Amino acid sequence: MPVKRSVSLAALPLAGRRARARLCLRLAAPLSFLLLLTALLRARPFLGVPPAAGPAKVAFLFLVRAGVPLDFLWDAFFRNGEEGRFSVYVHSAPGFQLDRTTTGSPYFYGRQLTRGVKVSWGEATMVEAERMLFAAALQDPANQRFVLLSDSCVPLYNFSYIYTYLMASPKSFVDSFIDKTEKRYNPNMSPAILNDKWRKGSQWVALIRKHAEVVVGDKTVLQVFRRHCKMVMTKTLARKPNARRLGFNFQRNQKRAAREEHDCIPDEHYVQTLFSIKGLEDELERRTLTYTSWNRSSNPKDKMAWHPMKFEYDTSSPEHISAIKSIDHVNYQMEYRTEWCQCNSSSVPCFLFARKFSYSAAIHLLEQGAVGPRKSAQLLVNF
Repeated sequence: MPVKRSVSLAALPLAGRRARARLCLRLAAPLSFLLLLTALLRARPFLGVPPAAGPAKVAFLFLVRAGVPLDFLWDAFFRNGEEGRFSVYVHSAPGFQLDRTTTGSPYFYGRQLTRGVKVSWGEATMVEAERMLFAAALQDPANQRFVLLSDSCVPLYNFSYIYTYLMASPKSFVDSFIDKTEKRYNPNMSPAILNDKWRKGSQWVALIRKHAEVVVGDKTVLQVFRRHCKMVMTKTLARKPNARRLGFNFQRNQKRAAREEHDCIPDEHYVQTLFSIKGLEDELERRTLTYTSWNRSSNPKDKMAWHPMKFEYDTSSPEHISAIKSIDHVNYQMEYRTEWCQCNSSSVPCFLFARKFSYSAAIHLLEQGAVGPRKSAQLLVNF
């Protein structure tokens, strides 16, 4: 049998070598383009996700310490939802696993992120955990709305109503305002963050996909928060309940610490300031969908002053919940602005979720049937 041999380029006739060279030149341009496209998709993986074929989904993003203490309530909420129209993601303490031994709801099995950070309140790690949740949810092209929730958040309506409410609006819901009474802006943040772009608001946002991509894609603004937002322990903070558990760092230099005590609080400023810098404020409903009751006691001995109130069984009665659901506007005194709650130009209740709820309060809410199989048509009269 004849032996097959490879032929080198030098052994080819001159015409053959020229033809081979022309072929290589033709292939070089498209090959370079493909290599460049691959590099870009690796740098921004969520932009390379193919379009979704099924229905749009709401991604529920839980930022928790370890487990999900109100998983039984959310289990009822998801069971009365529509399969294929929602997804669940959880950021918990590194190493914690959600399985049959740590949660009673199958909707949370294995839903924690494979990688997490140790979160300290008042530092940029809180924002980093939020960004990880958004990044993970962006990998699913069907996720079109992204709702950030805490471990004490509860839904005030059933799934159908909340889904329709979120999908009806082309805007994100981001509480954002200017608070000139706060001293949190650091001039050293300039020029990356100018003083007139500094915003404040609730960290509990609900974003459209475009805005979630902006948050995950940001590299500049986050670096500024990392550099300038370092909470320290002072004598005043040391007297606050749970200060150590919340992750404050100790600082021996009390004069320096006093200057930094009210520094930044990234979770109350990051998303709002980022969207202000990016010129996206016209694309926002400038309010949060999560109700919080704040203790505004002027008594200096009140250790819970300016701290979120916790709902217990007796304060989560039908009357209390109905009062929250009836709120249709929010006053922003610092800006002399009243935000009338609308969704796609229709008047709607302001809040879909509430916090902070204890275990017993969540039981009471479940007993009321707030997340049960109530017909959405009864709730969607304003759509």
